[in-house]
Amino acid sequence: MLRYFAASCLAALFIVPLLRADDDLKVKSEKAAPPTELRDSIRALLVEDAVQVQGAGGETMATFWFRKTLPSKAAPEQVKGGLTYREIQPTTLIGAVRFPQAWSDFRKQKIPAGVYTLRLAIQPENGDHQGTAPFNEFCLLSPAAKDSSPDTMEPKELHELSANSVGSSHPGVMLLYPNSKPEDEPKVVGKSGGTSVLNVKRPVEANGVKTFLGFGFTVVGQTKE
Repeated sequence: MLRYFAASCLAALFIVPLLRADDDLKVKSEKAAPPTELRDSIRALLVEDAVQVQGAGGETMATFWFRKTLPSKAAPEQVKGGLTYREIQPTTLIGAVRFPQAWSDFRKQKIPAGVYTLRLAIQPENGDHQGTAPFNEFCLLSPAAKDSSPDTMEPKELHELSANSVGSSHPGVMLLYPNSKPEDEPKVVGKSGGTSVLNVKRPVEANGVKTFLGFGFTVVGQTKE
């Protein structure tokens, strides 16, 4: 059974952050076509504005390309109240990411350098997963060469597809933090325990109504278990 592990609240109280994201990490936006490693049908849905997360020395840690407009079936009252991740259908394509070097995901799994799609996943709220993560929303990473269509799929299919990113039975995961008041420009913010989160604001079309949704992608941060 798939499990995601998160640091316990008690452990977090005794952790001294090794990195202040807002001091040491930088964000750079530039015009860049989506990677050719992606299928053409997926590339066509992505913007040509790349968002880079850079280290203190200017080295690129990750480059993101996001979907031009995210689809949602949110009702008018949900749009008015502000969208959350729950108003986006699970397995929806969110974007793509390139890692120039191996990256460690939230579960401390090694993701090899390369290009991966990002799809929304909701962690089941049951006894097996209760308390294993601070939030229940993730993006699952799948190798670009194996993700053949931008369409949604069954969650089990996505889990199996994403497991190819780490070569195990577990998917590669990127924890999503809430971002209810997103700024217009991408920004890296620091969270407790040395976690670094890329905040972005993305367009959404909900039943013909144009709105937006804030995302918080964990680029540095792992379970302490």
